[in-house]
Amino acid sequence: MDTLIYTITGLFVFFLGASIGSFINVVVYRIPAGLSLLWPPSRCPHCLTRLKATENIPVFGWLRLKGKCAHCKSPISKRYPIIEATSALLFLLVYFHFGIQLQTLGYWAFFSWLLALSLIDFDTMTLPNPLTQSGLVVGLIFQIILGIHNNNPIPQIMFGIFGMVLGIWLLDIISITGSLAFGRTAMGAGDAKLAAMMGAWLGWRYLLVAGFLACATGALAGSAGIALGWLERNKPMPFGPFLALGAGVTAIWGQPLLNAYLQIFFPLR
Repeated sequence: MDTLIYTITGLFVFFLGASIGSFINVVVYRIPAGLSLLWPPSRCPHCLTRLKATENIPVFGWLRLKGKCAHCKSPISKRYPIIEATSALLFLLVYFHFGIQLQTLGYWAFFSWLLALSLIDFDTMTLPNPLTQSGLVVGLIFQIILGIHNNNPIPQIMFGIFGMVLGIWLLDIISITGSLAFGRTAMGAGDAKLAAMMGAWLGWRYLLVAGFLACATGALAGSAGIALGWLERNKPMPFGPFLALGAGVTAIWGQPLLNAYLQIFFPLR
């Protein structure tokens, strides 16, 4: 019986995550274009025919249609089901790690914001204010709710506010230092706002871990891209996806990573 319940719950979480992923597809397309998220309803990007409910089922709707519009037969990008499946897997990861508790609901929202912002930054080299600002506000609200749940609302909200402020300062310092060193803009203002959002969710200690992971993976990816000829040396590269990756990894494994760092550099004597 326990296995059956566990399986049913897992399937529910998968479809919930995939459904959120379907909405993330809408967000990623419409916010940079300045379009409404609510109107018009989902439709084929080629013939503009409104999709039926059976055609709009996350992941499986695309598979059933064999990647083509049911009306004009134009190909539908594989990116849509990939994002839906990615969101579903992220929801499962959070659920399997935290179980049924308040952090699970919070981090489902956090990961959704991170995924949407990563994709938009990858596409447009921008991190829209409406998303970073709303994500920051929701993060602070999450800290308040968590604090009330744990009977310590004031320390918990200060935890988020200090992380938010540190995120802005940290990325601004990195940006200014990089700009002076390389003689050109090293980082966009949106990256600092994303870091502030991360700090509101993670707090200052985990923000530092996430920032280190972002810088390390970004530097590695940039060096590999230049070595393989995929990137030009002076060509800008979106940093938002690496910040999001660092935040996601830290949200799940932040404490073991922090413990490992302290053990290596500050071992007990």
